[in-house]
Amino acid sequence: MTSRYFQEADAERLLREYPIGGAFLSGPARLSRDALRALQETRFAALMRRAWQVPFYRRHWGAAGIEPGDIRGLDDLARLPAFSKSDLMASVEAYPPFGDYHGMDDAFPHAVLHTTSGTTGTPQPLFFGPWDREVQNALLARAYILQGMRRGDVVHSVYGYGMVNGGHYVREAVAHFTDALYVPAGTGRDTPTVQQIETMRRYGATALVGFADYIKRLAEAAIEAGLTPGRDIPLRMISGHIGQEDKQAISDAWGGAAVYDWYGVGDTGIIAGEGPARNGLYVWEDAHVLEILDPEAGTPVGDGHAGNMCATCLFKTGVYPIVRFDTKDVSTLLEPDLASGIGFKRIPGFQGRSDNMVKLRGINVYPTAIGGMLDPHPATTGEYICRLRRIDGRDALTVVVEARAAGPALVAELEALLKRGLGVSVAVELAA
Repeated sequence: MTSRYFQEADAERLLREYPIGGAFLSGPARLSRDALRALQETRFAALMRRAWQVPFYRRHWGAAGIEPGDIRGLDDLARLPAFSKSDLMASVEAYPPFGDYHGMDDAFPHAVLHTTSGTTGTPQPLFFGPWDREVQNALLARAYILQGMRRGDVVHSVYGYGMVNGGHYVREAVAHFTDALYVPAGTGRDTPTVQQIETMRRYGATALVGFADYIKRLAEAAIEAGLTPGRDIPLRMISGHIGQEDKQAISDAWGGAAVYDWYGVGDTGIIAGEGPARNGLYVWEDAHVLEILDPEAGTPVGDGHAGNMCATCLFKTGVYPIVRFDTKDVSTLLEPDLASGIGFKRIPGFQGRSDNMVKLRGINVYPTAIGGMLDPHPATTGEYICRLRRIDGRDALTVVVEARAAGPALVAELEALLKRGLGVSVAVELAA
């Protein structure tokens, strides 16, 4: 008996419901807010029917006093308790080895398994059914195509493989839903950096996808190899997890290539991606309902206010439904940029992690966001540590910055830079 994967994925139906390319721009991108809300409501109803069949949600919602029928639509979404990775890992511990959130049953027996990296502990199992796996792939391809990926592009990928989802996910998105040629180089551990540069040169890489830190390292390695980025390696597009990094500096390092950001986590796939305007990341609102939650109260905040991104995946109606997953990643919802022709709300991108948030004089400060503020300054190397101490009854934060120069003028300059970015004063110390 052969697998039913492709029958269940149903690419023809998938591209009708979650179009890419020109069909996206003339379809979901142009929906009015009322029409988009109606589409979301229909998909949310199907998601809730499925989620109530999964033991994890019956336990999680039942403990909060929620019963089937209590949630009548998206207006009631905030009544449902959010969950986070800690809840999923508690599920794995109570119901080993996969937990009770995966949703694999007689109706949905087929799943693709990956895990998180496990850098903070035991890896979390991630589950994808044929339908939602391919929807995620199409949604990432939607971003790539919007950013300019096209037939004939040679896409050099430095996302990792192994048990993590990253490289596999990106490969499937490019191979299944674009006409570009995918080069699966992987990380520097998979393919040494010097060999990566030679591969990019030999095959004429035109697009580079991956994480910002290694993308920058590859530009340095190209110069070390005697090559001129942008000429000997003709990149015109870079897309990856850029976050708070300086996109202009990355572009300059690669000879002027256009740099695009996108955001997603292993559980959800892509949630938002930049387009040609590069004026924020469009939330794929036909596929996700993205809330921003107050990190301490757990309640939704208004547009324009920073908080935890909490995702409800409208297409995950089979394996591992996701309803109100608190990523603990921080961002801000922005109004649609109607001039771009896309009516979806936006986020500025990843702005830090709330689980290492500190509160200074009433201001929420995210230490992981400081790197992006320091990185553009030519005197800094990008390396820093944060030291939190209690002084005279209140918390004080000192940022120890590795710098190429020294002196009180640079300290004052960096303290002023961080005050503008954080909204509160912090001390700076320089380290060689």
